Amino acid sequence: MSAQPSLLWSGDRLVADDRPGELAPLVVADSWLVVDGRARALSLHRERFVSSVSTVAGDGAADAAAAVWESALAELPPRGAWFPRVELRGTGADRTFRVLVRPAPTLTRSVTLTTFEGDDPRTTPSIKGASLEALEALRAQARADSGADDIVLLSPLGHIAEGAATALMWWRGDILCQPAEEIERVDSVTARSITALATALGVSLSWETTTPGELDGLEVWAVNALHGPRIVKRWVDGPPLAELPGRLALWSKRLDTLRAALAPAPELTTP
Repeated sequence: MSAQPSLLWSGDRLVADDRPGELAPLVVADSWLVVDGRARALSLHRERFVSSVSTVAGDGAADAAAAVWESALAELPPRGAWFPRVELRGTGADRTFRVLVRPAPTLTRSVTLTTFEGDDPRTTPSIKGASLEALEALRAQARADSGADDIVLLSPLGHIAEGAATALMWWRGDILCQPAEEIERVDSVTARSITALATALGVSLSWETTTPGELDGLEVWAVNALHGPRIVKRWVDGPPLAELPGRLALWSKRLDTLRAALAPAPELTTP
């Protein structure tokens, strides 16, 4: 376990990040919630991070990413709530891996959204981290302007793609819906997990090309690795929304059943 909040990959191990100066641009990032040494869908987070590194930096960097991931897990405290982040920053000779050991922020059950009206700020929509810093700046501006917690990004045709920090899902009666697969966005681990649970439970699923206005009167969720599913309580200058009592709590509980230990417990030996 490390007392260092920021660590850098140096050859074959993580060391304290004590280098002054500005950080290289963020290229790939992944975060997940850890509570008392347990996390949801950790293998999917690892797969997404390593695969994204491979896409942008090649197989050699992907091998390093896998080693960084395993070392990062060893740095996490066994107790408490944490929201670590692994990063690939820079390119070529300036490329470096960084690990942030961060306490988890306070969790919430609801969120306010607003539709982003400008040009798409995402440079590589399918890679988590590539535009994260730009998106965070836009979220901060939206929070100051309208009190929204997240911005909703649209496809070139005006269909819902994703939030800056969330994936979006909605209910049409008993049908769980999400953006059509051809709409470019990050492959959300939490949305994948909820979809897998819905499939196992026999819940009907739909992938749609939908504008914000077409969600009028529906229950909408904003989901991510930190909070799980959250109810969208308000959409600034957007559609009025609804909530079926008890449904969010039920699915949050179902999602929590997927928590597993970061590492298997050591086997007991008989003397």
